[in-house]
Amino acid sequence: MARVAPSVSSEEVLFDLPETARFGLIALATDLTSERDLYRQMQGVDAAIHVSRLAFENPTTPENLRLMAPRLVRAAELLAPVAPLRAVCYSCTAATVVIGDHEVRRAIQEALPGIPVVTPTAAAIRAFQALNAQRIAVLTPYTIATSTPMAEFFSGEGLDVVNFDCLGIEDDRDMARISRQTIINAAVAADRKEAEVLFVSCTALPALDVIPEIEERLGKPVVTSNQAAGWLLSRLGGLTDHRPAGFGKLYSFDLSGEKA
Repeated sequence: MARVAPSVSSEEVLFDLPETARFGLIALATDLTSERDLYRQMQGVDAAIHVSRLAFENPTTPENLRLMAPRLVRAAELLAPVAPLRAVCYSCTAATVVIGDHEVRRAIQEALPGIPVVTPTAAAIRAFQALNAQRIAVLTPYTIATSTPMAEFFSGEGLDVVNFDCLGIEDDRDMARISRQTIINAAVAADRKEAEVLFVSCTALPALDVIPEIEERLGKPVVTSNQAAGWLLSRLGGLTDHRPAGFGKLYSFDLSGEKA
């Protein structure tokens, strides 16, 4: 019969957790990319990513994306036992646009009051501000129907969208399988000379690795959904000097646009 060893006290068994920077990530059930990309951006620091997932049904249409709105509170509640969290990210760019950034934040903070909430769209806006960019070109993997609200969102934020291209893919699991060269070629084609930044949307898209090559080809900064979210999470989480190599010019800047 099993028994508790009488010579072991709770003080001897348990130890104090280190000062780990803990972040929350709310990802779609179908997401194959966000978690990996966020962990890779936290290289070199004592950080932990605590992940909660919520149901999502493909195809990636505005109607299906809106269905996640009532599920956000419960997904955020599942992160509460690992608090305190320094910040939490909702990892879906297109859904944030159709649900609304304010509504996403409200739902998550209902379960996690006082915790900063990062969305890819809000992170992109902060990235453009840090880079002092007003004119942007945009590439998405979505269909036209899903891309159109995003173009309207950025225009509504006062940005000059000089070009907007999309790849016409409906399933986010297929978006996660788009090849490196396809992303590079599409990014170069989407850019325009007058654009100050190229934004590559979608947390499912494996674009993190190709940022340096695209930046070299274009001669300008590239912002992606997962890169911007990781950058903003680290800055809001107190990792102000965290500047991992290989993820683009954005990591050279802090929130105010000051360069290291």
